[in-house]
Amino acid sequence: MTTSSPPRDSPGAGGPPHPVPEPRPGAPGRSSSPTQRSTVPGTPRLATVPRSVIMQPTTQCLPMDCTYCYLPLRKRKHLMPVHVAEAVARPVNAWGADDPAFEVVWHGGEPLAAGREHLAALMAPFHGVRHSVQTNAALVDDAWCAFLLEHDVHVGVSIDGPEGMNTHRRTLAGHPGFGVTMRGIARLRRHGIPFSAIAVVSDPNPDKAARLYTFFADLGVDTLGVNVEEQEGVNVGVKEIDPERAAEFWAALADAWRARPVIRLREIQRVLNFADAVIGGRPTTPHPAASPWDPLPTIGYDGGVVMLSPELAGFSDGRFGDFTTGNVLRDALDVLVAEAEERTPWITEFWRGVDACRATCPTFAFCGGAHPANRYFEHGGRMDGTTTRYCTTSKIALLEGVTRHVRENTC
Repeated sequence: MTTSSPPRDSPGAGGPPHPVPEPRPGAPGRSSSPTQRSTVPGTPRLATVPRSVIMQPTTQCLPMDCTYCYLPLRKRKHLMPVHVAEAVARPVNAWGADDPAFEVVWHGGEPLAAGREHLAALMAPFHGVRHSVQTNAALVDDAWCAFLLEHDVHVGVSIDGPEGMNTHRRTLAGHPGFGVTMRGIARLRRHGIPFSAIAVVSDPNPDKAARLYTFFADLGVDTLGVNVEEQEGVNVGVKEIDPERAAEFWAALADAWRARPVIRLREIQRVLNFADAVIGGRPTTPHPAASPWDPLPTIGYDGGVVMLSPELAGFSDGRFGDFTTGNVLRDALDVLVAEAEERTPWITEFWRGVDACRATCPTFAFCGGAHPANRYFEHGGRMDGTTTRYCTTSKIALLEGVTRHVRENTC
């Protein structure tokens, strides 16, 4: 996911929730909870209780129009009705009662474009859960800061680095977006609101890695996630990236982090978690029964629910329809999650692709399989393909680059 989009935007399973959690299998060595499916072969492979839900309060991306945005409805102002949030809150509040870390992620579009009054009304039905918002920060003013503090909202900001690296983030009027985002960040800092960041890198140039890291370290973010631009949705003009160049970029980024480890770098943490599991003798290869995938339900503005891959929301396909499992205005969300695999034909095809990756890819133990949207948009509408650009640049190259960094810095 390349914009301020959730699924790729946090450490793998078991990592902190900011930026947004990604729909990966259970963490290596993590036992299934009582709410997860049994380990009998052939049973469903999704957990029956998610760790978070993603809510789309509006489709509008005001005031940004990033060149790499994949969202099909970003210039239309569709608002989520309050009764959709109320329907979602009923099972979510029960899940949150059992899991203090359960998170409701407000992600658009630009969530703040929904307005403070409407966003407050959407949040009101939820109790005992954590709220987070992923924003371009352009609309952040003193009133929004007061709102974020009052509602105890965790903030993730989408910005691609210093001004020269931020050229793909532009406003609807065609102006550079760096200045308006930095003004919003300045207000967050003035009000003492901590924030994480997501940066999209269209050209993983190893010569720019240190500058990228230094910018975010100086900015004072608590967690940084770095997404290499992907081919998804309406973003079809992605340039091919040399995997070796990508590996060099990750190695250089690891060098910069090691020299000044003042922030949590999501990608480095992914590799460290994997290495820790290997050294500790814990299982690393995700197993469909022992490590059910988090279904990561995304609730569209109209109540439609897309599992596993928020990037598919708003799209339709001749074989799979609109990719939704159902709608919370017709069926309860806990029912949709529990019955997701039998209700959602594309998920079966996706599992075939994951199994093909497991059988053929030497990096599967680290990667766990390509994401649904990457497979779909790169493989001509198929979910059962294997290697994607996301695999090569953000998983295989990442592991190779950080491993290279370790080799070169170990006595």
